[in-house]
Amino acid sequence: MKLLKPLWGLGRKHVSTWSPLATAFNTRPTSRPIFDSLRERTGLFNKPELISFEGFYTLKDQAIAATDRLIEEATSNPTRPMVDIFDELSDTLCKVADLAEFVRIAHPQSHFASAAEEACISVSGVVEKLNTHKGLYEALRDSVERNTCGDRHLAELFLFDFEQSGIQLPDGPRQEVVALNDLILQTGQQFMAGAARPRRVPRSAVPQNVRQFFSAEGDSVLVSGVYAECGEAAAREAAYRLYLAPDARQERLLAAALRARSRLARLCGFQCYADRAIKASTMETATNVRQFLDILSDNLYDRANIDFEAMMRMKKKETPYQDALMCWDTPYYTHKAKTQLLNVATSDFNPYFSLGACMEGLNMLCQELYGITLQPEDMLPGESWSPDVYKLAVMHESEGLLGHIYCDLYERPGKPHQDCHFTIQGGKLLPDGSYQNPIVVVMLSLSGGHRSGPALLGPGAVDNLFHEMGHALHSMLARAPHQHVAGTRCATDLAELPSVLMEHFAACPSVVRRFARHFQTREPMPEDMLHRLCASKHLFGASEMQLQVFYSALDQQYHGEQAACDDSTDVLRQVQKRYYGLPYVENTAWQHRFSHLIGYGAKYYSYLISRALAWSVWRRHFEAAPLSRAAGGALRARLLRHGGSVPPQILLRDYLDTEITPNTLAMALTEELDYHKDHLDTVFKITDK
Repeated sequence: MKLLKPLWGLGRKHVSTWSPLATAFNTRPTSRPIFDSLRERTGLFNKPELISFEGFYTLKDQAIAATDRLIEEATSNPTRPMVDIFDELSDTLCKVADLAEFVRIAHPQSHFASAAEEACISVSGVVEKLNTHKGLYEALRDSVERNTCGDRHLAELFLFDFEQSGIQLPDGPRQEVVALNDLILQTGQQFMAGAARPRRVPRSAVPQNVRQFFSAEGDSVLVSGVYAECGEAAAREAAYRLYLAPDARQERLLAAALRARSRLARLCGFQCYADRAIKASTMETATNVRQFLDILSDNLYDRANIDFEAMMRMKKKETPYQDALMCWDTPYYTHKAKTQLLNVATSDFNPYFSLGACMEGLNMLCQELYGITLQPEDMLPGESWSPDVYKLAVMHESEGLLGHIYCDLYERPGKPHQDCHFTIQGGKLLPDGSYQNPIVVVMLSLSGGHRSGPALLGPGAVDNLFHEMGHALHSMLARAPHQHVAGTRCATDLAELPSVLMEHFAACPSVVRRFARHFQTREPMPEDMLHRLCASKHLFGASEMQLQVFYSALDQQYHGEQAACDDSTDVLRQVQKRYYGLPYVENTAWQHRFSHLIGYGAKYYSYLISRALAWSVWRRHFEAAPLSRAAGGALRARLLRHGGSVPPQILLRDYLDTEITPNTLAMALTEELDYHKDHLDTVFKITDK
C-alpha cells in the first residue's frame, strides 16, 4: 500500500487537467446515504412508479389497459394512419418489456428482479395474443391495400411480424405455428444452458501428464473450456477433445430446434428457415448470403494458409516432434504472436486507458463528428439500481438534449459478465411535434475504480467500450418518427455497422493519440507502443475471418433446405472441409457448444456483413480525415438518423453510392485484410520473418 499511495498521489497535481467527464469516470460512484436522505426520491430510470418493485405491476396494468384501447381504435374505423396506432402499441409494450428485461438481468435485489421477470412474462403473453389477433391483422392488411396505412415500409414490417406467427394461415396450420414457436423456445433455452455447462469426466479420461491443469472433484475432473491460451500443447488438446466431445442430449435438442424451425418456415411460405430469418435484412435472401460466403471463402484460402504456415513455424519451435497445426492451437499462437509483436505485456497498455481517459476520447469523437457532448448528471435517490452507475446526458450544440445513457460499467456479484447495450425507451415523434428522447444502458464488467486509482482497461476492453457506445450513439443520433424502427431497431447487419465502425476509431493512431494518456502522469502513450498496438489488432486476420466464415456457413447449412434431417456432426465435418483450413477433429461435436445457433439462428453471418459495411464507410468517408465534422454530419443525416425506417439496401446504397451485392461486400472484406496486412508488415517489419 505504501507504494501505491505515493504513485497515485504524484498524479494528484495532474488531476485538474482531466476534463470533468474524465474526472467523474475515473472515480467509482458510491452510495451517499446521509446526503441522499435529504433529497427527493424517485424510482428506477426516474419513473415514480418504480420507487418500489410493486410499481412493475402498476406499469404492466397501465400498458395492458392502453393496449386494449389501441386495439379498439385500430379495429373501429380509425381516423389516423394505422401505423401510428401500431407504433403506439409497440411503444406502450416496449416501454415496460424492455425496462423489465433489463431490470430482470441487472438488478441486484431479488424482489425487483422477480417483479421485473413477472412483468416480462405478462407482456410477452400480451404480445403473443396480439400476434394472433385476426381482427388487428386484417385491419392493418386492409389499410395497406387501401393505402391508408401511412408509412408503407413500416406497415409491411408489422405485417411480416404478424405473418411470422402464421396468422394468415387456416386454423390448423396456425395452431401448429404457435406450438412450433413454443417448442423452439423451450428446446433453445435448454440447448443454450447445456452449451455452457462444464463437462465432468473420470480422472482416468485425462492424460496423467496434464491433470494438474484441470480442476479435480474426487474421482472426477471438471473441464470448463478449451484452454485456448494454455502454453502446454497436450493440455490444450485434452481440453479441446474432452470439452467438445459429442453430447447426445445436446444433439437431440439441436435436431428438435432445427426441425421445428424448418417446419415453421415452410408453413409460413418459405423454402427454409434461413430465407425467413434473412428476409428483412441487408442481404435479403439466403442465396445472397451463401454467395457472399462462397466468394469470401475463395478469397481467404491462400491468405489464411499464410497465417497457418506462420503459426506452424511457431509450433515447430516449441514442439519439434509435432508436425500438424490443429484447431486447439490457433488461439494460443495468435495470442503469443501478438504479445511478441507488441514487445511489451498487454497489461502495460492499461495505465494509458483509464476509464476516464476512454470516456474523454469518446466525448472528443462525439464533439468532433456530431457536435454533441456527453455530460455527467447526478441521479436522484432511487433512480439507479446500483450506486456505481453513471448517467450521461447527450447534448447537441443546436438541438439540445438528445437522450440519456446510463453506464453500468463495473462488475458486481450476480451481474452477468457480458458487454451489451439495452434500449430502455426508444425515440419517437410525439403528436405535439416534440420528440420522445431515447434512454439506453451500456453494460460492461470492469474491475477497479476504487481509492487506489481508476479502472484501467486493457486494449480488448477499450474496443468493447467503443463498440457498445457505438450502439448507444446510434440510438441517440437517430430521429426516426416511429420507435418501432428507431436507432438500433433495424436489421441485425445494419444495427452492428455503427458499433463496428467505432472499433475503427479505437484502432486509428491519430484518434487514440488524442486520449491515451497515463492515468498518473498524463503522459501520452509512446508512439512506438501506439502504432504497435493499433496494428497488432489485425494480426492473423485472414485465419480469424476464415473461422467466422466457417461458423456462418455452418449456421446457414443447419437452417437451409437440406440439413434439418441430417446428423449435425456429419454436416459440421463437410462444412469444415469446405470452408476452414484446419481439419475436423474426430469424435468432437463443436456445434453442441455453439449457443449462437439459437440466439442468431441463420443470422450469424451478420457480423461479417456489418464489418464489410463498416470498412466501406471508414475507407470512403473517414480514413483520410477521421475527425471530419462533414463526414460525421453526413453519416448521421444519411444513415444513423433513419434507424430501420428505410429499407437497409436503399439506405446503404444511397449513402455509400454503390450497389450492395454479395460480391462488393466480400471484396470489401478482402481489401480490408490486405490493407491491414500491408500496414502490419510496415509497422513490424516482419515480412521476411
